[in-house]
Amino acid sequence: MTLIPTQEKVVKEEDSETQGPLIPPDTVSKEERLVWFRRKLPELDILKSNKLTHQFHSRVLEFFNFDYEAQFFMTWIAPTRYRILKPLVDRGFKVNAVTPNLAFLFKNTPAEAWFEEMKTGNKDPGEIPIAQNLSNLMRLVALYKFGGVYLDTYFIVLKPFNGLKNLIGAQSINMKSKNWTKLNNVVLIFDVNHPLLLKFIEEFASTFDGYKWGQNGPYLVSREVERIREKPGYNFIVLPPMAFYLVDWIRINRLSQKPANECDSIWVQAKLLRLSRETYGIHLWNKQTRNLRIEEGSVMGRLILEHCILCQHIY
Repeated sequence: MTLIPTQEKVVKEEDSETQGPLIPPDTVSKEERLVWFRRKLPELDILKSNKLTHQFHSRVLEFFNFDYEAQFFMTWIAPTRYRILKPLVDRGFKVNAVTPNLAFLFKNTPAEAWFEEMKTGNKDPGEIPIAQNLSNLMRLVALYKFGGVYLDTYFIVLKPFNGLKNLIGAQSINMKSKNWTKLNNVVLIFDVNHPLLLKFIEEFASTFDGYKWGQNGPYLVSREVERIREKPGYNFIVLPPMAFYLVDWIRINRLSQKPANECDSIWVQAKLLRLSRETYGIHLWNKQTRNLRIEEGSVMGRLILEHCILCQHIY
């Protein structure tokens, strides 16, 4: 991931050495799952407030009290904490890991009542890991309260995001009308208190369904934007797929393959040229690419060599 020295990034993460996302059993009834969830609640540290989480707001404000060109957020529900960011800090980048106080973060938003029901065991978390849905909600509320850029971690940034504001990237479009057909929540760029973010948070809290993948994430963004797209007062834009979603998850594998012949080499060069003109970053579809072997000379290999700060021995 390319970062310029004046960029800021806050990574919100869970403060536990042993706590991973709780995976609910998939062979039980809704009633049995809720009983299981209530029994497991004491183990779910991310829902708790403690001495460390109480520092959340002051640490974020202190961190943003610098002259920066853009501020970035990621959610990282893992026990790695600061140590995984140290190589970036050692190279002069302004990054920080901040353990969130979710009760404080969600306070005075439509997420507050939803969170209270969840942490008291009165709401069914569903089959989708609660960590995944918390990530969907945290990114919305963090942007609503602090403004900036949200990025998923499996993302290659190709150029600065300076000047980008109040926008979402289209994942797909209708080739005839050029209107978007699907949006995503992998990249969100908004000002503080943007009304569309508030609509997203309201939609999350009122239609939460832990049994449907995407219901509370990318599908939420698509249906809410579709609902308000003709209404005045929201002031946002939708960028075309080339801005962030070079290819969909079905075709992402080709980007990791080296050219097999001259025709392939021409295709790679043409793709890289177009990327340099039209693309801010590439979403890597982690589930599809995390086990791929990146071949030398491939589109992905060339991009990582040119833009990744810490990548070594990628071939």
